[in-house]
Amino acid sequence: MIIAPSILAADFGNLARDIQMVNRSEAEWIHLDIMDGVFVPNISYGFPVVSAIAKEAKKVLDAHLMIIDPDRYVENFAKMGVEYLSVHYEACTHLHRSLQNIRNLGMKAGVALNPHTPVHLLEDILEECDYVLLMSVNPGFGGQKFIENAVKKVAALKEMILKRGLQTLIEVDGGVNRHNAPILAAAGADALVAGSSVFNAPDPLAEIIALKG
Repeated sequence: MIIAPSILAADFGNLARDIQMVNRSEAEWIHLDIMDGVFVPNISYGFPVVSAIAKEAKKVLDAHLMIIDPDRYVENFAKMGVEYLSVHYEACTHLHRSLQNIRNLGMKAGVALNPHTPVHLLEDILEECDYVLLMSVNPGFGGQKFIENAVKKVAALKEMILKRGLQTLIEVDGGVNRHNAPILAAAGADALVAGSSVFNAPDPLAEIIALKG
């Protein structure tokens, strides 16, 4: 199981310290939540902060763009060293082109789905996806309660992937903790984003090990 601690839940007054903790941990990725206050009702952080994170991070950078018209910024993320970049199905008019652009810039291309968006809508685009990010909360804020239906979506998406013989990864983001992590793993998830459950834990390093199962 790939664990991707979400920097949105870190202490921004001690950002370098928290990134160094993730560097020392058994987590494989660092998750970046990019919000514009339009596609989602919140604003997170922009390129100066991403650049600062990139300089400190020794893990794979996994950026999740919760923004309208994400194509404008794809090249910037590539230049900063982001390796995994996901855009929202709901935000992209020409999704195939968006994913091709991400891949052409040397990154892994992902599609993110809001909780209400069914996985069958990916039928015609799945081959272009290196990974799919399933939101298990409504995007925009950290610390929300896990939406149980996400488990069924993971299982349904896994079935689609296996039927086609693809290597597409399934990432789950929102309300993930040590209690639902094994259920998501059993359903077919490959990567888990965890924010509050890691950074608010008494021992974040131990929490990451617990999430890995």
